[in-house]
Amino acid sequence: MRGEILSYDDVSGTGLISGDDSIRYGFTRADIQAGGTVAVGARVDFVPEGMEATQIMILASTAPAAAFGQAAASSTGGAPLGAYDFATALFSFNGRLRRQHFWISWLILFGVGLVLNFIPFLNLLGLVLLWPHLAIGVKRLHDMGKAGWLIAIPYVVMIGGWVFAFMSIGVSAFMNAQALENEDPAVIFSTFGPALGILSLTWLVAIGFWLWIGIADSQPGDNKYGPNPKGE
Repeated sequence: MRGEILSYDDVSGTGLISGDDSIRYGFTRADIQAGGTVAVGARVDFVPEGMEATQIMILASTAPAAAFGQAAASSTGGAPLGAYDFATALFSFNGRLRRQHFWISWLILFGVGLVLNFIPFLNLLGLVLLWPHLAIGVKRLHDMGKAGWLIAIPYVVMIGGWVFAFMSIGVSAFMNAQALENEDPAVIFSTFGPALGILSLTWLVAIGFWLWIGIADSQPGDNKYGPNPKGE
């Protein structure tokens, strides 16, 4: 079976592998076949025995990258797991994302979106930014120990708010058509005021949600979504 090394403690010589069957297996240094360099993120081939991985072989295609990761860790005193990975952070829905990397990713997306809004015909490309926004949100929820589907909350609230606002405007306009034609200020306010209030509330919910996942701390230790990206 194949999988990926999730964590490894060089002191105790033990670690975890996430198998391609979505099961996590423990392993020891003695289970690594000669010639392999153990590093977080390395792809491996192994033989599962219960909940333990044995006869582990580091795949040659990932060994150089793994070795580089370990070298970087030893030179900086940190774990390669804690480094910011642009592609993984913005485009993958797997694993966890710490607060610092969440805000780095958010600022990148904000900057790209700002540029696209000022370029004619390219502002529609802002829709493609929805994927990375969802990706960083889902991984941040994973890091908090929460289910990724919670990222749907602000979007569902905003869609519901827009639908309710348009319905409110439509009903009010139908019932006060003559007064609107006469541009009665009181009727105009009663028609559009509630809708604007609803839309403002949905924006507050969305802002509050993103601040929550951006401020909440990581869940200590490993969880079902992967090892703690802070190495704690």
